[in-house]
Amino acid sequence: MDGDTHGRGPKLPNGAREAEILALLQRAGGALTPGEVTERLGGELTYSTVVTILTRMHTKQLLVRTRRGRAYAYAPATDDAGFAARRMRTVLEERPDREAVLARFADGLSDADADLLRQLLGPDAER
Repeated sequence: MDGDTHGRGPKLPNGAREAEILALLQRAGGALTPGEVTERLGGELTYSTVVTILTRMHTKQLLVRTRRGRAYAYAPATDDAGFAARRMRTVLEERPDREAVLARFADGLSDADADLLRQLLGPDAER
């Protein structure tokens, strides 16, 4: 079973599979059950593998789920911009010197992005 995942499709790192499923759910326009995800992946993964990945993503708070009959239906917890903002917050929270990280981040912004950030932060940021 050279390069297979449970006898189907190419083996990809977990993060790549999660990204693939997240993109699929974002395009879906509504919550999908594991069976619907499996079907839309064209049989690349087994049903049980899809359930495992969806459950893991729900635990990571990447997805929300609601009951649909005997199964759960999964949808992204936020949009793409929300996920990017969450990643930025996670990086910031992992560093011991928040001020240094924020200062370096601000120093690397273009003038247009710095102006936009000031506008988003409101009048108090115009110091």
